[in-house]
Amino acid sequence: MRLSRYFLPVLKEAPSDAQIASHQLMLRAGMIRQEAAGIYAWLPLGLRVLNKIEQIVREEMDRAGAIELLMPTLQLADLWRESGRYDAYGPEMLRITDRHERELLYGPTNEEMVTEIFRGSVRSYKDLPKNLYHVQWKFRDERRPRFGVMRGREFLMKDAYSFDLDAEGARKSYNRMFVAYLNLFSRMGLKAVPMRADTGPIGGDLSHEFIVLAETGESAVFCHKDLVEMAAPGPDVEWYGDLQPLVDQRTALYAATEEMHDEAAFDAIPEGDRLSARGIEVGHIFSFGTKYSEPMKALVMGPDGKEVPVQMGSYGVGVSRLLGAIIEASHDDGGIIWPESVAPYHVGIVNMRQGDAACDAACDEAYKALQAAGVDVLYDDTDARGGAKFATMDLIGLPWQLIVGPKGVAEGVVELKNRKTGERVSEPLDAVLARLTGKAA
Repeated sequence: MRLSRYFLPVLKEAPSDAQIASHQLMLRAGMIRQEAAGIYAWLPLGLRVLNKIEQIVREEMDRAGAIELLMPTLQLADLWRESGRYDAYGPEMLRITDRHERELLYGPTNEEMVTEIFRGSVRSYKDLPKNLYHVQWKFRDERRPRFGVMRGREFLMKDAYSFDLDAEGARKSYNRMFVAYLNLFSRMGLKAVPMRADTGPIGGDLSHEFIVLAETGESAVFCHKDLVEMAAPGPDVEWYGDLQPLVDQRTALYAATEEMHDEAAFDAIPEGDRLSARGIEVGHIFSFGTKYSEPMKALVMGPDGKEVPVQMGSYGVGVSRLLGAIIEASHDDGGIIWPESVAPYHVGIVNMRQGDAACDAACDEAYKALQAAGVDVLYDDTDARGGAKFATMDLIGLPWQLIVGPKGVAEGVVELKNRKTGERVSEPLDAVLARLTGKAA
């Protein structure tokens, strides 16, 4: 994409009401625009990152055996009355009446609807286990929306729902999602620590939040420091084998949000291994048995010929919230530093003298070669000053900057800058292109 044709409304200063780094930088980098309190339009640069995060989530869900569908944003109030949650959920629920006086709601979550879909189609234990997921917009009418996409009212979520015959099967489904979450957050360059958590309005007695440590985190968290450095299991696990040892490896060490914190247990950890910090929740998983299947009569025929309510779990990832979490974990005074896996563009080409024949030719050659190799590239072909171009590239955080200036071109070299490390090298264009296309592969 040529920047002269792109829509990138960058700001020199962040609005005064943007309190944390991710909110400030997303606004300044032209990624989002606020349309109402806690409601944002996703501008082209932000949407590219959102789509890349969504794709990683989708790939890891598919790898772990979950099956994608798409449920609507509006739900019938009567479904929530079946589960008993309609009156209990509270003012965060946006309730709507259509022209025929039917009561609807803008879904804050989808346990009821997916249970209704399941019970209408599955009758036998032979069709289990099942895990259905979608990536869909949600709405929760937060009393005090703040921190940009970190605590908005409208947000994009991946929510998955498992169905099993018995508690043993439900635990296996829970473990699959536990391991899948470790992998998907790792692919985004995040170290997400699983912590025992309160189940809240979802219900159940088994729940973990996945927390990214950050100074601007919304709540206090406490854990054994080894959990922060523990590597993700990776994709080559036996998904339908015994994943309990991988889960036990992490849950054996102390980790809890402030709602579940046990001061005595934390104090029993050697002082040098204790870590207390602020954290950002990026995922939350629950196992809640028959909380929904029993009142909504989601029954299957067991091997003994008797009908039983299925055991269920739900598994959420804050897809839009992840942009904020990644930025909080990866930025500097100049702007965002995107991990390569989610960067909106892999390379930014900076033409230091637009209109100079040699510079234009070198930039055009690089642009075409990178595009042909399948590398996402943003070419700053505007007539802005060099300092402004560098500031914009640092602000939007692309992993690599390919800098083409008249002096270098005359000497047969271009400059390549690594945004994360700040390292710069001067090499012939062919060598730089080989390096960048090699990384893309």
